[in-house]
Amino acid sequence: VAIIVTDGRPQDRVRESATQAKQTGIEIFAIGVGRAEMNSLREIASEPLEEHLDYVESYSAIEKLSNKFKEAFCVVDLCDSGDHDCEHICVSTPGSYKCACNEGFTLNPDGRTCGTCSSGGVDLAFVIDGSKSVRPENFQLVKKFINQIVDALEVGDQNARIALVQYSSSVRTEFPLNKFKSKQNIKTAVKKMDYMERGTMTGLALQHLSEKIFVPSQGARENIPKVGIVFTDGRSQDYINDFAQKVKDKGIKMFAIGVGNALEEELRIIASDPVKDHYHYTADFKTMNQIADKLQVKICAAPPKDPCACESLVEFQRKVEKIIKTLTSKLGAFTKKLAALENRLLV
Repeated sequence: VAIIVTDGRPQDRVRESATQAKQTGIEIFAIGVGRAEMNSLREIASEPLEEHLDYVESYSAIEKLSNKFKEAFCVVDLCDSGDHDCEHICVSTPGSYKCACNEGFTLNPDGRTCGTCSSGGVDLAFVIDGSKSVRPENFQLVKKFINQIVDALEVGDQNARIALVQYSSSVRTEFPLNKFKSKQNIKTAVKKMDYMERGTMTGLALQHLSEKIFVPSQGARENIPKVGIVFTDGRSQDYINDFAQKVKDKGIKMFAIGVGNALEEELRIIASDPVKDHYHYTADFKTMNQIADKLQVKICAAPPKDPCACESLVEFQRKVEKIIKTLTSKLGAFTKKLAALENRLLV
């Protein structure tokens, strides 16, 4: 880009030089001041002339053109500057932006917000570290982390059911899967959760998850995907290996979230396979929202339990064996009757 300012008539020919410059890709703006010769300026300026040719009466008035050139040269990326209102993703466009949504979500008619995940039912349990090392101010950020994920789910008897467990030196069910049927009630209960502020018995929490949360009496459903999200900020004070494996053996998809001093080894033990997709770590509580965005997609994408798998196949096999046994018995009785009839005919 070149800006040429002149207040008189050129003393040489400008057309050839200007044409050569423009052919090399230079965009030329021409500004005439006072007695400037406008025909020469028209030869200098790039097309369209209405955008590249200006005139002012004096140099003191040239400041009026500053905004025009700021808009032309100083393109601000509104996405990078944060000056946008997209809920999920901001996509830069020339001089503006447009909004997009994470995978599994759809853009609402307002063009800014994204629709909730409605992929079907899921039984989801949060298992939250309430140890002293978390600290009260960070515990509030953990609550926001939970509610950020809840916001992406469609809550209801036939959709997502959510449970919340807090652990420290002991384990406490804040609410089971069948407690709340609305998103707002869940978020309110999360906000009211009291901070336990003691030890870190992660193994005990995993045992509680398996034996006291994902059970029919507490609202767990058959043939519905089950997801556990375990959050911790430090080393467990008890043994976790056996309990972590027991939870996963029940078909529960486990996500492990570590912050600060959390041990990667323990997170990997808790996480389902493939481990790289089921454990996340961040050094700072303030960046947990980025993890929440990723989890929203993964939870929504949880596949429904195959009704033909495992226990259903066993039950089918039992029924088939029973039918075969009955048919075999009837065939034996029929064979005996047929033999008796043949004997009578021979006599």
